[in-house]
Amino acid sequence: MVQEWRVPIRKTAVPEARLKAADWEAAALDALAENGLAGVAVEPLARRLGVTKGSFYWHFADREALLAAALTHWEKSHTESVIDAVEGVRDPRERLARLMGRVLVGGRSDRIHIALATAKHPLVRETLARVTHRRLVYLESCYVELGQARREAKRSALLAYAAYIGLVHLRLEAPKELPAREALAAYIEHLVSKLVP
Repeated sequence: MVQEWRVPIRKTAVPEARLKAADWEAAALDALAENGLAGVAVEPLARRLGVTKGSFYWHFADREALLAAALTHWEKSHTESVIDAVEGVRDPRERLARLMGRVLVGGRSDRIHIALATAKHPLVRETLARVTHRRLVYLESCYVELGQARREAKRSALLAYAAYIGLVHLRLEAPKELPAREALAAYIEHLVSKLVP
């Protein structure tokens, strides 16, 4: 009998299920929305994605690296992309109305925001402060374009952002206090009319 010699096939490291880093980042944000910062843990995320931890380590060195990437993903998708979506609107009044109408509808972004706001992690605090500053500066610039003096525009931006944060909290803490779903659009329209002169 002739013995056949086989060269062992060397497997190259390929991430399971061909997950991308963005898949892990999105899963981390979902976990953050559902369970707060503690929910961003490698093993539960791997189970959620149906892969082993090896897939995670293909993309990230550790949990901190994932957290940093997820926060960058959140910053881009919930701030920069939103600003980019309205930036082409020439009329600053219409731009502000669209911006506010877009962010006041709530959802997953509310839960992420609350989870980030209650976290004590230094990277989270730093990211949230940077995002808040960026949003306030953008709002202020829109109010300046409306003809408000810089000081007044800054106050208007703070008022608009405070209204947004207040709605985020109300939707999560006391949703029954807000108008029913069918009347919510009219309420948001009313709010925008008060915040956009």
